[in-house]
Amino acid sequence: MDLNLKVWRQDGPDAAGRFETYEMREVSAEMSFLELFDVLNEQLNARGEEPVAFDHDCREGICGSCAMMIDGRAHGPETGTATCQLHLRKLQNGATVTVEPWRAAGFPIIRDLAVDRSAFDRIVESGGYITAPTGSARDANEILVPKESSDAAMDAAACIGCGACVAACPNSAAQLFTAAKYSHLSLLPQGQPERFTRVVAMVEEMERWFGSCTNHGECEAACPKEISIDFIALLNRDYVKAQFKNRKLAGQKS
Repeated sequence: MDLNLKVWRQDGPDAAGRFETYEMREVSAEMSFLELFDVLNEQLNARGEEPVAFDHDCREGICGSCAMMIDGRAHGPETGTATCQLHLRKLQNGATVTVEPWRAAGFPIIRDLAVDRSAFDRIVESGGYITAPTGSARDANEILVPKESSDAAMDAAACIGCGACVAACPNSAAQLFTAAKYSHLSLLPQGQPERFTRVVAMVEEMERWFGSCTNHGECEAACPKEISIDFIALLNRDYVKAQFKNRKLAGQKS
């Protein structure tokens, strides 16, 4: 099949960007979208031109690094699919496909399609872990967890941190990512001791880098793991509860 790739090129964070179009002829419809970029970069190298910079790692829909806006949609036209899982057979033969990086102030461009998503790391560092002492190792079956809670925690833990939720949101909000990283710990017994300090720390760090959620729902639609916006409701509820709980504890200490 034949495709025309209209790709965003930018030499660095402070350089002016522009679109460049590349004609891809007689490529296999069974290729993944990232394999198409491999072929493009081989052609550019052969011509002595600068290859397109883009993030990738596992190519199995697990790592979340394949961040591309394809025809205005995060990860492309398929739902529940990362860019590395998108195959060319899902695109129309002869089409012009526009490829851009994530567009968000919290994701500054490094080069071409590669962006800096370290703000996500800082949100997790602020509270996405458990430090409360739990004593020596116990048999897993000794800790009783309701199936509903364990299932919900697993659903939240499916987040791969790709940033599609931020890229799709008109406010560049990171509530879905933060809610997923918060919820998978806070739904389990081991996460309860630090639950309310965790939610405040993670939300406040998130607000340093990203916009605010206004319930557009684009994040859920763009998420390759189809994480529910119900987790945002859980995050918001616990954040409000934490304001009262932490204030009460501070008053008791004083």
